[in-house]
Amino acid sequence: MPTVRPGQLLIAGPRLIDPNFWRSVVLVCATGDDGALGLVVNRPSDVAVGDHLPGWVERLTPPEVVFVGGPVQPDVAVGLGRRIVDEPHGWSEVDGGIGMVDLTGRPGEASGEMDLLRVFAGYSGWGPGQLEAEIATGDWVIAAGDAADAFTPDPEDLWKRVLRRQGGRAAMYAEFPLDPSSN
Repeated sequence: MPTVRPGQLLIAGPRLIDPNFWRSVVLVCATGDDGALGLVVNRPSDVAVGDHLPGWVERLTPPEVVFVGGPVQPDVAVGLGRRIVDEPHGWSEVDGGIGMVDLTGRPGEASGEMDLLRVFAGYSGWGPGQLEAEIATGDWVIAAGDAADAFTPDPEDLWKRVLRRQGGRAAMYAEFPLDPSSN
């Protein structure tokens, strides 16, 4: 069974019809004995970050809206950034300079150390063994991730782009019709 590591992407397979994850791309942020935690990186909302966290707006990566990170604790704001030098205050490394940012602190303490920043409402979470079981049934495709994916200015097309990049069967999923019964 494949092991998922922080920094990797989970790309929803075409049969995953849960509305929270349909055609989603999830950046895995943490894994451990208690399960896994990730952020859906391709679900921008229509809520401006400035409406809720005005102090963080200056460092935001466009589009400057709150992203829907997942169905767990949707009223909690989660920051995701890319550090450019030392780890900023309130930083939790994910992989390769990408990390979660504590948004409860003062923006100046952390934002000066980052060149990319996104704000998410909620997160995605799996209990022990749950994600592995979903991967085994084909619900998820595992892929390498990078900052270009997590901070893309065009998140709506990310699902197709990441699948195409994988080649083979995963690339074919990118052309899977929205409604297979209409084929």
